[in-house]
Amino acid sequence: MNTERDLAPLAPGVVRALTDKLYEKRKVAALEIEKLVREFVAQNNTSQIKHVIQILSQEFALSQHPHSRKGGLIGLAACSIALGKDSGLYLKELIEPVLTCFNDADSRLRYYACEALYNIVKVARGSVLPHFNVLFDGLSKLAADPDPNVKSGSELLDRLLKDIVTESNQFDLVGFIPLLRERIYSNNQYARQFIISWILVLESVPDINLLDYLPEILDGLFQILGDNSKEIRKMCEVALGEFLKEIKKNPSSVKFAEMANILVIHCQAADDLIQLTAMCWMREFIQLAGRVMLPYSSGILTAVLPCLSYDDRKKNIKEVANVCNQSLMKLVIPEDDEMDEAKQSIDIPKEPTPEESLSKPEAASSGSLDASGDSSNSSVFTVTSCERIQVTLNLDGIVQVLDCHLHDTSIGMMTRIAVLKWLYHLYIKTPRKMFRHTDSLFPILLRTLSDESDEVILKDLELLAEIASSPAGQTEEGHGPSDGSDARPGPAELHVPARAGQLSSSSMKGLECSPSTPTMNSYFYKFMINLLKRFSSERKLLETRGAFIIRQLCLLLNAENIFHSMADILLREENLKFASTMVHTLNTILLTSSELFQLRNQLKDLKTPESRNLFCCLYRSWCHNPVTTVSLCFLTQNYKHAYDLIQKFGDLEVTVDFLTEVDKLVQLIECPIFTYLRLQLLDVKNNPYLIKALYGLLMLLPQSSAFQLLSHRLQCVPDPELMQTTDNTKPSTSFKRTAASNIDYTELLQHFEKVQNKHLEARHQRAGRAEQLDRRVVL
Repeated sequence: MNTERDLAPLAPGVVRALTDKLYEKRKVAALEIEKLVREFVAQNNTSQIKHVIQILSQEFALSQHPHSRKGGLIGLAACSIALGKDSGLYLKELIEPVLTCFNDADSRLRYYACEALYNIVKVARGSVLPHFNVLFDGLSKLAADPDPNVKSGSELLDRLLKDIVTESNQFDLVGFIPLLRERIYSNNQYARQFIISWILVLESVPDINLLDYLPEILDGLFQILGDNSKEIRKMCEVALGEFLKEIKKNPSSVKFAEMANILVIHCQAADDLIQLTAMCWMREFIQLAGRVMLPYSSGILTAVLPCLSYDDRKKNIKEVANVCNQSLMKLVIPEDDEMDEAKQSIDIPKEPTPEESLSKPEAASSGSLDASGDSSNSSVFTVTSCERIQVTLNLDGIVQVLDCHLHDTSIGMMTRIAVLKWLYHLYIKTPRKMFRHTDSLFPILLRTLSDESDEVILKDLELLAEIASSPAGQTEEGHGPSDGSDARPGPAELHVPARAGQLSSSSMKGLECSPSTPTMNSYFYKFMINLLKRFSSERKLLETRGAFIIRQLCLLLNAENIFHSMADILLREENLKFASTMVHTLNTILLTSSELFQLRNQLKDLKTPESRNLFCCLYRSWCHNPVTTVSLCFLTQNYKHAYDLIQKFGDLEVTVDFLTEVDKLVQLIECPIFTYLRLQLLDVKNNPYLIKALYGLLMLLPQSSAFQLLSHRLQCVPDPELMQTTDNTKPSTSFKRTAASNIDYTELLQHFEKVQNKHLEARHQRAGRAEQLDRRVVL
């Protein structure tokens, strides 16, 4: 091949010098090429200029010989210098061969390529911006180069290119974003550092609005935040901080919804810095975007709720998560209960799933929930005006998340409390929609009563009380309990069986409308039934927390309704042993708890039909336990009936437990609650049956401390002759019982005997089974 002819207009000496191994000779050749190109520029000979560039590119820069490639690079740089401002016309031909050499195996050649491109860019300045993506792509590779000289050269070129972008207003951000989105997922530290440095530069340029494209790079930024290098983490922190400042300044232009799922994912990150940063962003998003974030509540709660139980090692995350939780809760409003979901679903844009929100498929593998908790559900937004966005609350997704957290036994106490607060808040704000979920929530709420934390139990009781008393839970509205066997009447029908002393329908109507008896819904009786079932199956719960639970319910709901309904249920209880234990527990609460002061006063005098109806209802169930029945008679001042009951005790099986209960009753008589009873001992003439009843208890007791206590008390009863006075105008207390004369005490006494016979039969059956078991063991 005739080299001189083929490579014209390059002189043979120039060609030889370009391929020389010595840099100085190649530099001399480059000066000759620069001089030649200047002449062509002066002559406006574009064809020759293109020919020279083509020769330097094809025959030298892309040659198989390393020294030829070095010569081609310095020659192309010389062409660019000679072209000056006209180099922009030939940039594609100048840049492409140089960028190809960036991939050369020889590190020195990569360095020369970097040097050549620096000279080309320096001359062209703003003219290189149309080729920015290929330059950025090449530089991103050199940023991770293992050779320090190459890295140093790339950094010089990088700074030059940043200066050009900063000075120009012609930067094509739209064309650059796809490349940035792709390269931001690099795992190389130097490449990540390069990417972050460019994001910081672009963010600082006033004419470049990178915030519009933040949803496309946000996930990548959070991934870089988890880099092992402290320097890179710090740079990324600064970049995210700058974006957050910009978001606070211009919230109206921020695409909050497009970034919500990205934050949900990273709020669950194992890395503390990523989690804290994402949680801080979430806090700002909820506070700035308001109800726009509401459709993503299920995902947000999935991320936030576990953080509420963090210990002091993650105190910062816990505090921010708590703010997120409180702020999100405030977004739920009563109007969410009234929205027509069918109407809202028309023309609603599809909500992006986590996979669509992230730029890499693997970035979505952490399992974030989307706004609905179900990717099949459509999303959220319907623009109803230029100023307001209508948002539909997806309650199903939220309840699903809350229910899952309640079922998770590993979650911390604060998380459980937060879940119960959320459910209570939803029942307050959106009761109509929430009662559709009550049947599924009810079992887990009942199980939560066995929680080891008193605070959790209190919140659970508060929630159950709201469910039991909310007007939205009425059966006629279609949200009643699904279990027909558990369904019971509302408060107007909480009654004792149809026996003597039962109220008329007009009296019951008065009870329902009484201010002291708030209306209960169909879930109230279901709650009472299931609570007693739980006490029956979990005796430890009854022993350790039974009194606590019932006392709190008496504060949250109406005490009369609670005792009335429980007595009604226990009347039908087949497990007689449990019925006796439960009655004893209820009686102790009734006689000793400060929460029951008003109810005790109501029963004390039996002045109203309601109080007499309650007494009859309690009496029939209290018959499961003879001693509690007597104590109820003492409380209601039915002393004659108490005496009649004690007379029947001779026919009962007197056990150690029975005597222990009599002992406790004697102790109760000495308490402040029965002060009025002890004072009535002064009026011997009008209270003979009280004294007889107390003597009856004394005769039942063995020679014990309780016997001595009651004996001393009765010794203090004065002589009736000494207590006579001349004042006959004071009405006798014997007339006090006329108001309760419509109670059939004979029938009540028969009921007592009937119940006790059942208990006796049940004890004999248990004893028989135990004897048979013993025989089998012996055999």
